[in-house]
Amino acid sequence: MERTMQQNGERMIIAIASGKGGTGKTTVAVNLALSLSNVQLMDCDVEEPNAHLFLDPVIEEITPACTQVPRVNYDLCDYCGKCAAACEYNALVVVPQKEVMVFPELCHGCGLCSLVCPQDAISEEPREIGVIKTGKSSDGNIDLVYGVLNIGEVMATPLIDQVKATIDPEKTVIIDASPGTACPVIAAVQGSDYCILVTEPTPFGLYDLKLAVDVLRVLKIPFGMVINRAGIGDRKVYEYCEKEKIQILLEIPHDTRIARYYSKGVPFVKTMPEWKEHFAGIIDSIYLQTTRLDKNNT
Repeated sequence: MERTMQQNGERMIIAIASGKGGTGKTTVAVNLALSLSNVQLMDCDVEEPNAHLFLDPVIEEITPACTQVPRVNYDLCDYCGKCAAACEYNALVVVPQKEVMVFPELCHGCGLCSLVCPQDAISEEPREIGVIKTGKSSDGNIDLVYGVLNIGEVMATPLIDQVKATIDPEKTVIIDASPGTACPVIAAVQGSDYCILVTEPTPFGLYDLKLAVDVLRVLKIPFGMVINRAGIGDRKVYEYCEKEKIQILLEIPHDTRIARYYSKGVPFVKTMPEWKEHFAGIIDSIYLQTTRLDKNNT
């Protein structure tokens, strides 16, 4: 049985995150998407997107992604230095009576330098930081959107924002976030109705999981846990979830068949169809949890 995810009659946005890399975040995102209907999957791990490797998508459109960087009109500039003083990211350096040096890789595209320039000597021009690819899975059931950051580029957050700008409000949206807890992760999960945290029952998994939980609590995003490779390590992740009253949505066993399918780029719900119902059951759990939260907040 395939399900869609709705809250108050509207489609939900579900982010998939993890405190560390390699926990199986993309595995959960792809297999969950394949277990639902009317889904849009967004791979916001723009530095190394890999969800497409499991879906064999037909790419329908490739769009350049750009940020705005300052451009100085030296006919108007009087080298007063107000632009450089205002920039929090040190993206401009003024060499008196000679040059205004712009470091595009540091610029966040906020436009403040242009606003504070008393001579109106600064305009903005686009700088390409990557591309956004849009398409459908080979079976046509999943709309896929993912960003690819240019090699050597450090500005992942603007690209993530532009990927998320294509969210389809008519579909259940699954966002595959970057690993970790830094700015790209916050950009990916922000605005989500729910976040699934994927972890593994190891000391490293627990340490990074705690960091991710702290971030989601600050952002006030409801969340639950999927434990991947269950059966390895110890019980400390389970004890932590019990202590913190974190719901465990699903356990995926440490199974060599799953690992073998993964190595071939095959989502295991396609070859182990009983798991479709397990992943679809996550949606029921999320619905019950978010419904209780809504009632408690009213």
